[in-house]
Amino acid sequence: MPEAVDIKKTVDGVLTKHKHEPSLLVAILQDVQSALAYLPEEAMKAVSDGLKLPLTRVYSVATFFRAFSLTPRGKHLVNVCLGTACHVRGATKILEKLERDLDVSAGGTTADNNFTVETVNCVGACALGPIVVIDGKYHGQMATLKVDKMLKKYAE
Repeated sequence: MPEAVDIKKTVDGVLTKHKHEPSLLVAILQDVQSALAYLPEEAMKAVSDGLKLPLTRVYSVATFFRAFSLTPRGKHLVNVCLGTACHVRGATKILEKLERDLDVSAGGTTADNNFTVETVNCVGACALGPIVVIDGKYHGQMATLKVDKMLKKYAE
């Protein structure tokens, strides 16, 4: 996250957009995370204050959904599907190669903040498995031999 981002101002803008409606907490957190790349504690406190909701409620929603991150994510989000169809087609080997090549464990972010690697249970495209999704773009029928070429498209 760039230092110049004013978290309070960002949250205030999102809350205004959603008319300070507590029932829109998930959408508000999505927009805040989109603007900040994650949900820092200061942002969750500002959402809590702005919606007049207990901070525990905001935190519980932020930690319930896997789409939210309380730690900074890399520039590119890499999701490796480990659902049954992908698993039996070698997804674990692909994950291991990504972890080796990027020097990061699943759930972590590379030292250069370029990639965050996460696992998911299913992306709903089993016929294309194994699948790696980077920034929402599906890379189907993935193989360890294709990983280097795929990552080069996203290297800085």
